[in-house]
Amino acid sequence: MYEKTLAELSAALRAGETSSVELTQTFLDRIERLNPDLNALITVTREQALADAKSADEMRAAGKAGPLTGIPLAHKDIFCTQGVRTSCGSRMLDNFIAPYNATVVEKLKAAGMVCVGKTNMDEFAMGSSNETSFYGPVRNPWDVQAVPGGSSGGSAAAVAARLVPVATGTDTGGSIRQPAALCGISGLKPTYGRVSRYGMIAFASSLDQGGPMGYSAEDLALMMNAMAGFDERDSTSVEREVPDYTADLGESLQGLKIGLPKEYFGEGLDSEVAKVVEAAVEEYRKLGAEVREISLPNTELAVPVYYVIAPAEASSNLSRYDGVRFGYRCENPVDLEDLYKRSRGEGFGPEVKRRIMVGTYALSAGYYDAYYLKAQQVRRMIRDDFTRALEEVDVIMGPTSPTVAFNLGERSDDPVQMYLSDVYTIAINLAGVPAMSIPAGFANGRPVGLQVIGNYFDEARLLNVGHQYQQVTDWHRRMPEQYA
Repeated sequence: MYEKTLAELSAALRAGETSSVELTQTFLDRIERLNPDLNALITVTREQALADAKSADEMRAAGKAGPLTGIPLAHKDIFCTQGVRTSCGSRMLDNFIAPYNATVVEKLKAAGMVCVGKTNMDEFAMGSSNETSFYGPVRNPWDVQAVPGGSSGGSAAAVAARLVPVATGTDTGGSIRQPAALCGISGLKPTYGRVSRYGMIAFASSLDQGGPMGYSAEDLALMMNAMAGFDERDSTSVEREVPDYTADLGESLQGLKIGLPKEYFGEGLDSEVAKVVEAAVEEYRKLGAEVREISLPNTELAVPVYYVIAPAEASSNLSRYDGVRFGYRCENPVDLEDLYKRSRGEGFGPEVKRRIMVGTYALSAGYYDAYYLKAQQVRRMIRDDFTRALEEVDVIMGPTSPTVAFNLGERSDDPVQMYLSDVYTIAINLAGVPAMSIPAGFANGRPVGLQVIGNYFDEARLLNVGHQYQQVTDWHRRMPEQYA
């Protein structure tokens, strides 16, 4: 059963081929056996999961089940989950038990899904490799010497190893798409404001967006049907009708206009990754799509702009962790200043401290206009690039990551090289448009992801574009041999 997609599991439950309790037990057993090697999950909620699975079976027996009822999932440990530790991968929140559910958790629970645990992540979602977690690095199921990508690396590794059929993630600069690419799964970053941020612990508020991770585009569509929608508790949530994301999955791609940004296929892109992406684009030509070259001229500015705006917002958001109200508190502080300094100094890891310092500097008197304001002005230019391009084409395609998964420790001492892992994903968050990564093949034995970028609130088209490709290829069906 663990090899089945979300849609196939839903059909199996509906046909009575298995029960939610049996299915949940299967995944819990896999987690117990395989997670120690991968470190993909921080917390496992076995007893609660089995109780929820039993309730799901009772709902099904009463004729009240929906398409997601009784299917297990894991939440990235950035989503508040009532009564369960919500750590954000940090020592700062190691002892924090969330008193309420995030809207995403609430919605998926209402859909009948069964949470089996919380996945490991880069500390406060800051990282591209899942090596900054207080709980240790996550390992890539395709090669345990490699990183899974970040910051949603725990979710990506858990899905790739079939510890869960689907998981939630968050994406601030590529943190759903990049680990999805590096682990050979599908992942969607929706339009900013499409999925509620309430109860999702903030990193950079104007960039953060929750989204689904699964085997296939169809899985993502099913998840989005439950996750998307307006939430009055989130001031950045957009009040807009939610379509049925599965309704258009059978649409032909004949005449679809695909744009390939010339900036995505130049220096820095691994030649083997480029070949895989080009082969994927060729499949789209066979499906009837028209392909043309386009330009996103401000692409090279995205990384520097992001690393001004994101740290600035992080500096503000993380100021609440002071050792007073909740979270980590140092021992025996001599006064209030000592409490603040040592609680933050001991509670945060090196990458989080680095970003707080950069952000605080960018927001300081005398530097705000030169850095933060200027970055916001260039951000508008980047957004305008996408607006113009998407007037000419229906979707934009390119690599999700410039390389395949790199080895653990390979870039730990070079933050700039690490930051460049997200060179193709960051601009999408700055613009707020939706984007998806789907498996497209392998280079040097490790997975390669194809990134598909769409117009605002055009997730349904993106998901169909991914689904049609997955009808003629089987990359999304591949799984690491040792976890089969």
